[in-house]
Amino acid sequence: MNQPPSDIQLALKCWFLTGATASGKTKVSLELARILDAEIISLDSMAIYRGMDIGTAKPDSAQRSAVPHHLIDIVDPPEAFSVSEYRDSALEKIREIHESGKQVLFVGGTALYLKALLRGLFEGPPADWDFRKEIEQEIENSGAEFLHQRLAMIDPVSAHKLHENDHRRIIRALEVYKQTGKPISHWQMQFDEGRQADQCRVFTIRHDRPVLHQRIEARVEAMFSEGLVDEVRGLLERWSDIGKTASQAVGYREVIDFLSDKMTMEETVERVRVRTRKFARHQETWFRGMSECRILDLESEFDPSELAQKIASVGSEVVTS
Repeated sequence: MNQPPSDIQLALKCWFLTGATASGKTKVSLELARILDAEIISLDSMAIYRGMDIGTAKPDSAQRSAVPHHLIDIVDPPEAFSVSEYRDSALEKIREIHESGKQVLFVGGTALYLKALLRGLFEGPPADWDFRKEIEQEIENSGAEFLHQRLAMIDPVSAHKLHENDHRRIIRALEVYKQTGKPISHWQMQFDEGRQADQCRVFTIRHDRPVLHQRIEARVEAMFSEGLVDEVRGLLERWSDIGKTASQAVGYREVIDFLSDKMTMEETVERVRVRTRKFARHQETWFRGMSECRILDLESEFDPSELAQKIASVGSEVVTS
């Protein structure tokens, strides 16, 4: 169930730019990729989905033309894509990019992907589809509130880490306990120890909470003005069900409810604002808990070029072999 140390060493040779949603990663990443002569691999669990562009704030065509981007638009929304599949795909891309003589820069805010690359991954027993169907039926009949409570009873460590709306990972934790008799947090303990920040090239952008909230407010307004509702409508016209994972992306579930006449537009926008702020706090908690992350505290206004130069200078001093 462990990954070869060589895979982790391969990831440690890469550069990583992380941070909460709306923290300003994209502009910095383009400058940093230029300085490093790097190609970018997305570290975003929702950017993998085709057609989900506005709500995930994917780099636009001009940005992707300026710097090659990978692991974006690789599966359709109804499809599942596991952390293990992401890790395997990312390692393959790292090898390809290094063989071309370029550096690798990961950019995104999915901390679980980051952890899987830098520490390895507990893959666990295979899926128990009958058990999952039972849980989904319970959710349909009684709502999802019981899920997190049930996990807290058998695995309080995982329950503390997982958001109550993260149904997919909660179900997986319950499934592992059912099949192994031990909580998933027990199996994952071997992956809890990380390296120190000065041994890695992992840079995490962070803003004071009021500043981040202002940036999130602007991001949400832009999402709706750029056509998020039409994008979601188009996805539903093509796929009546865009999948449980994809539909959990911030903004998409809320717009789906709006299109089902469950909320007004005003309520929808506010719900997206609130959920985005909660999601950002969840991301920041993850990054604070990872010793590999070198936190970059920024002012409300910052120069992406200057920050990229600073990151390149600091990261060049890290010995990765």
